[in-house]
Amino acid sequence: MNTQRQHDYSGNFFPLPNAVFHLGLSPGAFTVYSFLRCSENRTTHQCWPSYKTIGRATGMSSNTVRKCVCELVDKGLIRTENTSVITRAGLKRNGSLLYTILPFQGVLDSHYQQQLNELKLAEAQRKWTQKVKGRAEILTP
Repeated sequence: MNTQRQHDYSGNFFPLPNAVFHLGLSPGAFTVYSFLRCSENRTTHQCWPSYKTIGRATGMSSNTVRKCVCELVDKGLIRTENTSVITRAGLKRNGSLLYTILPFQGVLDSHYQQQLNELKLAEAQRKWTQKVKGRAEILTP
């Protein structure tokens, strides 16, 4: 008897790179990133949900969503652009942000480079500490 379950992957799912777990995102930023990936146009890699829409979908306040979006921009995962709308009365108003999901490999390369730089700095600090400690031992009778 074959007990393996068959998975149906034809439908409502979206791709999320495995390495996203290694970027040190806060849980909120991870959730917002996941929502944006789910909402994006697969051709243009863009979407424009409001903070309120993202908040309703993720159970976060608009202010928390804003902070998470800032974290994603800082990490280089997304780019945002202001949009505007024209009301029926002909007035120009601010629209939702236009989110562009950036290529993940560039983000990952940048993350690894930052980690490498931090390791180089830590090694330089360790060598400096040893050097200073060695001099202090020479001077101490």
